[in-house]
Amino acid sequence: MSTGILGVPGLGAPADTEWETVVGLEVHAELATETKLFSASPNRFGGEPNTHIDPVSLGLPGSLPVLNQKAVELAVRVGLALDCRIQRSVFARKNYFYPDMPKDFQISQYDEPINTDGWLELPSGKRIGIERAHLEEDTGKTVHIGGGGRIHEAGYSLVDYNRAGVPLIEIVSRPELRSASEARQYVAELRAILVAVGASDGKMEEGSLRVDCNVSVRPRGSDRLGARCEIKNVNSLRSLGRAIEYEARRQIDLLSSGQPVEQQTRHWNEDDGRTHALRSKEQDYDYRYFPEPDLLPLDPSAKWVEQIRRGLPALPRDRRLRLAEAAPSVDAGHIALAVECSLDELALAAMSGGAVPERVLTHVVHNLAGGPGQLAAEALADLVQMEEAGELTATQAKKVLAVLVDEGGTPRQAARELGFEAMDAGELEALVDGLIAENPDEWSRWCGGEAKLAGFFVGRAMKATGGRADGKAVTLLLNARRSCESGSA
Repeated sequence: MSTGILGVPGLGAPADTEWETVVGLEVHAELATETKLFSASPNRFGGEPNTHIDPVSLGLPGSLPVLNQKAVELAVRVGLALDCRIQRSVFARKNYFYPDMPKDFQISQYDEPINTDGWLELPSGKRIGIERAHLEEDTGKTVHIGGGGRIHEAGYSLVDYNRAGVPLIEIVSRPELRSASEARQYVAELRAILVAVGASDGKMEEGSLRVDCNVSVRPRGSDRLGARCEIKNVNSLRSLGRAIEYEARRQIDLLSSGQPVEQQTRHWNEDDGRTHALRSKEQDYDYRYFPEPDLLPLDPSAKWVEQIRRGLPALPRDRRLRLAEAAPSVDAGHIALAVECSLDELALAAMSGGAVPERVLTHVVHNLAGGPGQLAAEALADLVQMEEAGELTATQAKKVLAVLVDEGGTPRQAARELGFEAMDAGELEALVDGLIAENPDEWSRWCGGEAKLAGFFVGRAMKATGGRADGKAVTLLLNARRSCESGSA
């Protein structure tokens, strides 16, 4: 029995030369409004069950929806950030029964969404088409009591309507993603955009961002889409990648053995690393859409849309480009991480103060993951310049940086308080000569080609000086000593 990459018996790894994975994503993001989409109940995470409710969110007879203007503004922001066409839209009733749907229908947008025909650019530069990004209301939450928390194991279920009516924007990609890795990049980039424009907090762990992924496979080179399975409500990037990898392997295994792939809605189980069938996949006609009679068509004016456009901040792709232009020799991964951590402005300001870009971004990516704290851009620039001048070793600079983050101040002051003073050149030479004399076997082996022993001598030098020695200077002296010996021989 074969075991796939995920450790699932019976599923071999996809043969990349034979099969192509096709992925389309539907991302549901809760919009950052004060109140719900059609009522004045608070849009707030948590709280005692069934306390953020009112007649509209409970679907009581006679209650009427009133559209939240802020939700529309946020939806337009998202559409503009995704280069969508903003258009006249119509709300519809999407009819289906589920216990957390108090009205037995969801108010959504169907054939006339507010945003359509856009695109999102991955950090790699590949563009993924956006089919639509429409407004709709969220459902409540069903809590299954007993067993493992799944419906088939529960003794009974409870419904919390706090989330019912929370404004959502559903962003539907075209099926242009070709791997789990690309899907993760897409969701990460989309989340960064949503946070940047202030549309959502993007907290997947709180359900603010949920992903349904449609997965199919087809013979490589084919332009026909295979039968797709939709995996519902994936709530982390790790789970998204694992779910797509598993589902692609499952479908390949079926097709390779001559069995068809049934179009289904499936659930991802993080514990066993598998997708499980929930029901046959619904079609649009199953929902019996028709226009919502209690809401007028939504038609944002061109003037208002342009006003929103002018207020948009720089998007992640623009920030990456700006940082890459300032630091052309820096790895693209470091650029992306700096932007993701919102440390790109700090890095640019430090570079404008004369600091070497490579060293600035090394500190930003590796030493400032917890945030800049009280660190000023001028202090970061001065620190890098001290390090480049040999006044601080890399180890010392890292310790000084930690003080600046916690307490602020200047790097020279922090270095003084930590007792960091650059070693005299003569003192360092004497130290290296002493280490060579004390470790003749290691020295002979290093001279004979065991390159890793350079780290042995550097480590001994750092230990002997309490971190004051400059590792690069020690290595240069070792090389000089070896060259002299070779010349003498």
